[in-house]
Amino acid sequence: MSKTVRIEPNVQFVKELQEVGGEDLKKCYQCATCSVACPMSPADNPYPRKEMIWAQWGLKDKLLNDIDIWLCHNCGTCSDLCPRGAKPGDLLAALRNMTYRKLVPPAIIGEWMSSPKHLPILAGIPAVIFGIVWMIRAAMVGSFFPVTEEGKIVYGNLFPGDFTIDPIFGLTALFVLICFAVGVRNLIEGFKSTVTDTFVIGYKKPTIKEAIIDAIKYEVLQHTRFKDCIDEPADEERVKGHLLLFYGFVACFIVTSIVAVAHWGGKIVHFLEPIGHTPMPLWSPVKILANVGAVLLLTGLTLLTRRRLNLERRKSRSNYYDWYLLGVIWAVTLTGIGSEVFRLAAVAPLAFFTYYLHLVSIFMLIAYLPWSKLGHLVYRTTALIYARYVGRLPIGEKLIEDEKVFVI
Repeated sequence: MSKTVRIEPNVQFVKELQEVGGEDLKKCYQCATCSVACPMSPADNPYPRKEMIWAQWGLKDKLLNDIDIWLCHNCGTCSDLCPRGAKPGDLLAALRNMTYRKLVPPAIIGEWMSSPKHLPILAGIPAVIFGIVWMIRAAMVGSFFPVTEEGKIVYGNLFPGDFTIDPIFGLTALFVLICFAVGVRNLIEGFKSTVTDTFVIGYKKPTIKEAIIDAIKYEVLQHTRFKDCIDEPADEERVKGHLLLFYGFVACFIVTSIVAVAHWGGKIVHFLEPIGHTPMPLWSPVKILANVGAVLLLTGLTLLTRRRLNLERRKSRSNYYDWYLLGVIWAVTLTGIGSEVFRLAAVAPLAFFTYYLHLVSIFMLIAYLPWSKLGHLVYRTTALIYARYVGRLPIGEKLIEDEKVFVI
């Protein structure tokens, strides 16, 4: 005797999903073209067909605990081939956007991140914080645009690292790490309730350590699966843009880490202090790496922005989450470059104001990370590791083990 399953659609969830990018989901008539065309979809319970019907039914819990929304790299092939224009790729992106909003508390930040009408709040918080620092320090040093006796601009004279910048960003980073830890825990708990081991013949179950190493080595550092989504030149440009942006951030992170470690470590081991002393000369290896990172960011942003502007509406649509992320990274990059240029040109008013905007934009990038699209760097990596661990891999995936290649 068959078992009757009672389905209770969440109509409000469907409406919210349509608002964040899944407006065409009702067009789907379950032909399965999307799952057949997807190069990333596993043989067992392939996506995105099942997500389309779950979304139409409003099955919120199933969707927000679904590992497959993170395994999709949004190449747009499924949307391009959909005979009804339901845009399955946009739906999965919308589900990720919905997850960003609800995965970790405080929920109010997720709400602010979901609409441009809240942008003044998101920008206003750091603007006020660093504006107060600026006013207090200007009163202490006697100028809003102080320069040294030699006529040099030193940002640390107005925004000292020891008791303003470092504590503010240190506490912000700690807050973000805690939120990400909660988010990762919630993701994994959700995956455990919905994902089963799906190993195929020839696949040896890895340890969690091996799964982490392989996922980072192949899927993060090399974008291996991302490259499998290339169908046309625009897709190749997208992969290049992502890689350049990723390694630009890596370069900037290394520079920031060197400066921080040298500065604070120099208080104990004094020979370290000169390494992190700012402003650095242009020929300093650390400064060269910083400028290389800026060029990588600028190039990657140009490629990704151009691609998004040229998107075919029948294949995919951009949403606020996309443009917020690009906009903030553009702001960080341009204000960072501007801060260096105006400092070298000794234009104090422009230099300090641009540096102030740089601090505001960095705060917006970092502080809201768990609720922004860039949060996928952590959440998708978690999903890729978990999928590799339980064997949920695309058809045709090549797994390298002991220098032997297994084709699934």
